[in-house]
Amino acid sequence: MRTRIKICGITRPDDGLAAAHAGADAIGFVFWAGTPRVIAPPAARAIRALLPPFVSVVGLFVDPTPDEVRAVLAALPLDLLQFHGHEPAELCRSFGRPYLKAIPVSGAATGAGLLEYAARYGDAAGVLFDAPPAGGLPGGTGQSFDWDALPRGLPQPLVLSGGLHAGNVAAAVRRVRPWAVDVSSGVEVRDASGAPVKGRKDPARIKAFIEEVRNADGGAP
Repeated sequence: MRTRIKICGITRPDDGLAAAHAGADAIGFVFWAGTPRVIAPPAARAIRALLPPFVSVVGLFVDPTPDEVRAVLAALPLDLLQFHGHEPAELCRSFGRPYLKAIPVSGAATGAGLLEYAARYGDAAGVLFDAPPAGGLPGGTGQSFDWDALPRGLPQPLVLSGGLHAGNVAAAVRRVRPWAVDVSSGVEVRDASGAPVKGRKDPARIKAFIEEVRNADGGAP
């Protein structure tokens, strides 16, 4: 099986095109004001208009009001909604769009507990496992977690996130065998100290990341 790839936190047209041309299956726009990766709907709409066919567009929200989600949907079409806060399933499913629900994996998490959490969102198109919030950010922190803590027998497709980059994503794919991987900080430009510049993607890092996922897939169609 070919692992699907989403590049999240796109804020610039060139970054969206770099992700698409490198072979990403999806790009993500963040509609949450608490991060430098936030993008306004008109800017996201302009980037979407540049994308080639068959690249999905995902909108990420963190504990939004229904009106906030509806305002984004009125401004641009989204293929998938991603909820990264404490949203109840009733909210997630209320917009008539497929959705992903992010689930944080902490050191105290167990497979059974995560499975129970995921069961609350039984109609989700997939569940995304990420590192726990850090530094005021619910995701995109660059932190990883113990992949062995992930539950077995998950009924929904599993999306793996949290601290992935070209140096570890092949190992993650081989161990977890997720339906998809989701990366943000792992493909961003680095500043002079080596820290990621939130919201600015590096085409070379995107290309290397995708190549490592494909290597781990072993040429799967």
